[in-house]
Amino acid sequence: MTQKNTTVSSFNTLGISAPILAILNQLEFATPTPIQHQCIPAAFDGKDIVGIAQTGTGKTLAFGIPMIQLLEQNRGQGLILLPTRELALQVDEVLRSIGGKLGLRTAVLIGGASSYQQIQAIRRNPHIFISTPGRLIDHLQQKNLSLARIKMIVLDEADRMFDIGFAPQIKQILNYAPADRQTLMFSATMPKEIAEMANRYMRTPWRIEVAPAGTTVAQIEQEIFIVSKELRPQLLDKLLADTKGTVLVFSRTKRGAKKITGLIRDMGHAATEIHSDRSLAQRQAAMVGFKTGKFRVLVATDIAARGIDVDNIELVVNYDLPDNPEDYVHRVGRTGRAGLTGKAVSFVGPEQRRDIQTIEHLIKKYLPVAPLPVLPPRRPMGIRPKENDFGGHYRGGRPQFGGRPSFGGGRRPAPYTRKKW
Repeated sequence: MTQKNTTVSSFNTLGISAPILAILNQLEFATPTPIQHQCIPAAFDGKDIVGIAQTGTGKTLAFGIPMIQLLEQNRGQGLILLPTRELALQVDEVLRSIGGKLGLRTAVLIGGASSYQQIQAIRRNPHIFISTPGRLIDHLQQKNLSLARIKMIVLDEADRMFDIGFAPQIKQILNYAPADRQTLMFSATMPKEIAEMANRYMRTPWRIEVAPAGTTVAQIEQEIFIVSKELRPQLLDKLLADTKGTVLVFSRTKRGAKKITGLIRDMGHAATEIHSDRSLAQRQAAMVGFKTGKFRVLVATDIAARGIDVDNIELVVNYDLPDNPEDYVHRVGRTGRAGLTGKAVSFVGPEQRRDIQTIEHLIKKYLPVAPLPVLPPRRPMGIRPKENDFGGHYRGGRPQFGGRPSFGGGRRPAPYTRKKW
């Protein structure tokens, strides 16, 4: 069954308990988003749900509120599966902001974190497990936990989990869980693999679609620049100079992300990077620094695109187009969140016309080509020391704090030599 896209003026009419309503009021959540309005009552009725919604539309509360309230009633446990560590930590933060005062206990099970601490959290009998599929399988195989008491499972960002190869683990987990569970699945796109999984593992699911699959947020201004790779650093320099707020830059590869971060720092902007080569501590430090304003620019790869939930990102720059056109939707969805406006620009090579046509077909929108502005002179890069994520600088390959040289006096930087991009 498909629900229509309607809106409601208040959380009071959705069947939410008085204690949770009081917490929502304290947090100044006044008006539910369309996905929240439609999903919350259906979840309270015990429906299995497939939710098609753009990023930034309030999906976490759409499944989080029913999960917290229903688990309090049935004394069971809940499981939320997500594609990335960052997204798991952010979902945990949102759930604890709602359920913390009600005594909610959660266990976050992700790679890169202490297994011992995760086992301790499991032994505290949490109400909700928040996990990436691979790490949950590890704990199940080691018999650290059981899914016997699971009453509700949420698959968030399901299309992304399929894209990065988690389909076998997800099916294995669903087979571990009790058959009488309630299952909710959320995705921004609806590939056939997800439809097949819904038919196999869900009980006559309600399809709640607040926007057609692949749709981008209407408040986002989108345009492309036809620009060669050699001129992209100068174009990025110009965009950063013309933008006052925070900027998110996407690179296709982690090596590219490192290089772009260095270029931006050489332009004089506080920048950090997030990708799979960074440790969990480094990725958390980067996210905290970006949220708090320590870093104005964040450079990321697609593996981190779904885990970046930051308000008021003014500009998203696709320095490279993504390999997967669906990732374009998730990239640009990092701006224009919660009804705000935003802008997304993409750097496109002359040979990538077909890639743009594929994206336009997916989002059902024409991407206008913007004329190249007058570009600043190419900056000589590599002269100033690069900041690291912990406030120091890198000289001679080792971190320095407070500008002091390393033991032995360090080495003087080699004179700058212009190299071809």
